Amino acid sequence: MPRRLPQLEFTVLLALLFATVAFSIDAMLPGLPQIAADLSPDDINRAQLVLTSFVFGMGFGTLVSGPLSDHFGRKPVILFGLGLYIVGAVVAGLSGTLEMMLVGRAIQGVGGAFPRTVGIAMVRDLYEGREMAKITSFVMTIFMVVPAAAPSIGALIMTDFGWHGIFAAFILVAILGATWLGLRQGETLMPENHRRLNWADLSSGAVEVFGNYNVRIYTVILLLGFGQMFAILSSVQQIYSETFGLEEVFPYFFGATAIISAVGAILNGRLVGEKGMHFMIRLGYGIALTASVIAFALNLLGVSTGMPGFVVFFLWTVAMFSINAFTFGNLNALALVPLGRLAGLANSLIGAVFTMGAVLIAAPVGLAFNGTPIPVMAAGILCSGLALILFRFEDSATAPHGAPSQPSKPAE
Repeated sequence: MPRRLPQLEFTVLLALLFATVAFSIDAMLPGLPQIAADLSPDDINRAQLVLTSFVFGMGFGTLVSGPLSDHFGRKPVILFGLGLYIVGAVVAGLSGTLEMMLVGRAIQGVGGAFPRTVGIAMVRDLYEGREMAKITSFVMTIFMVVPAAAPSIGALIMTDFGWHGIFAAFILVAILGATWLGLRQGETLMPENHRRLNWADLSSGAVEVFGNYNVRIYTVILLLGFGQMFAILSSVQQIYSETFGLEEVFPYFFGATAIISAVGAILNGRLVGEKGMHFMIRLGYGIALTASVIAFALNLLGVSTGMPGFVVFFLWTVAMFSINAFTFGNLNALALVPLGRLAGLANSLIGAVFTMGAVLIAAPVGLAFNGTPIPVMAAGILCSGLALILFRFEDSATAPHGAPSQPSKPAE
């Protein structure tokens, strides 16, 4: 048996590793204007590539990290990824040109994907059912809450150290995570569960993963959930700035959103054991759909600007962030339960699909910005509504044990 950390320490360690990835994206937002002025003064819009290059690298890392961990083991692959992440952060932080920074950010993204992807497989190695759901729910919530708080942290670092200081913070957090993992947690993948690293095994594994009907359903629902959340993240600073004129206080209000939303993780931890994962997922998307319909209607009625409009938007974003704890972790847990021996490959494939698919939702929503929150709220209605509909098509006969499922027919 692998050496196990106490469940609380193990959960906090994974939360730190996930926070490293999320922090790497949104902490850069306050630094983009300064990076543009220093490295791309003739075309300030190119500074946005600092974000997309990281996401591009993360997409590639998501695909390769799972199979590597199924072959070499979870712990060495996560440590290797954190090493790549640190190398990328050093390159980017010391860059004198935007092109070199983009190379560093892409390397950083590849390495950053490893703890995110392999960390969930590590949970699957050690836990099942509702215990797994509690842990994955918490760490996935951290992954989605940190982007809300990261701009505030990034702005504070920039006050004294400029954008170079943000990369130094990335390095310090990664070193802390690698040291903690290296000293305290043993390998979690049993020798008999290691898989060969060849095309035949990878392709057969992919067929087995997506050959599972429920896994396909859960993956699409995750795609819709992440799509609506990335749509909010891609539009929120513009809405604060152009719609409400609150650019200077944006990091603080968005940080408050993150703190309030953390209540969702506490509620899920308490309720999932009693109500089951299926109930929590339906509750989460039900809240998101209801909040989006109400906020959308109020905006159509003219409550879209000024203090009333801001209150509506703020409360809506709080609701949308809060329900992440009810949905993402529980869906991830349900998808991986029947795929124990393929947990690394499965998490890579599922993660790559819903991450890249979410970008296809978020990008058009961001481009549709018209000076109001209406486009992003419409995305909330569409994505949450489709997620609820799709969840009714789950095959309850093969649903995982440990999380009471509803009848397969669409009747509640």
